[in-house]
Amino acid sequence: MSATVAPVQARSAVPARRWRRVLRRRSWPYIFVTPFVAVFAAFSVYPMVFTLRLSFTKWRGTGAAQWVGWDNYTYLLTNPSFWASLKNSAVLWLLVVPAQMALALAIAVLLNHAALRLRNLYRVAIIIPFVTPLVAVAQIWIVLFDQDYGAVNSVLGALGLPHVGWLVTSQWAKPTLALLFIWKTTGFIMIILLSGLQAIDPAYYEAAAIDGASRLQQVTAITLPLLRRTLMFAVVMQTLAVFQMFTEPYVVTKGGPYSSTTTAGLYLYNHINRADLGTGSANSFLLVVIVMGLSLIFVRLLRPKD
Repeated sequence: MSATVAPVQARSAVPARRWRRVLRRRSWPYIFVTPFVAVFAAFSVYPMVFTLRLSFTKWRGTGAAQWVGWDNYTYLLTNPSFWASLKNSAVLWLLVVPAQMALALAIAVLLNHAALRLRNLYRVAIIIPFVTPLVAVAQIWIVLFDQDYGAVNSVLGALGLPHVGWLVTSQWAKPTLALLFIWKTTGFIMIILLSGLQAIDPAYYEAAAIDGASRLQQVTAITLPLLRRTLMFAVVMQTLAVFQMFTEPYVVTKGGPYSSTTTAGLYLYNHINRADLGTGSANSFLLVVIVMGLSLIFVRLLRPKD
């Protein structure tokens, strides 16, 4: 009887060992990604869940949080200052994104030509503003556009033109910030579009040239359709950046004059600065919903026809 049981046990032990080897082999990918998952959960998922819960409370950073339900959201949605900050960000988006996409695309098309001399030098020169610290750039902007002693008004005075209150008037403060944002980030968008251009097969342009298509016709019939995915990504990225804009208005204009440059990001900071963490959390989630909705609209409008 024991001789019969031994082969049965041996045969049953073989599949068990095989399964253990398979499980060990299949578990290695999960072991390798575990550190990332742990860090992501600790520094992304948990703060998001905590902030969502905090948005339904009144909390000053100390003591127990008081549950207030939807009061924070109701306060924000009925507050004219909240809508004014969204309007300021929307105006900045209109001033920045269309002009920046056109400018970055034009530069990318020029730099994509193999016959252009010193292409690498031009690429480095255009990307330098993006890698320059933003606070330093903002300080330079203050010096350039100062109403009394700025270099721009000095040039206007030399030409016999009146000085302009670039940073102290509601009429010019937003265009000045938009110009700063365009100068700072166009190089980054240009690199993204240039990578998309280099992924287009040159055979398309050769066939179009043989058929007699002009350079403009090639751009409208080949470049733009094949670049829609890249343009969609760039527009979504800049939409996020504009609605999160904080450093530029905080350093250059302090949100003025008359709150004309208080962006959505700066308005959110004001709640945090006053230790109104519950309202600030609700504000952040409303911005997430708004920007997500805008991003989905742009994805829908710019997605490829195919």
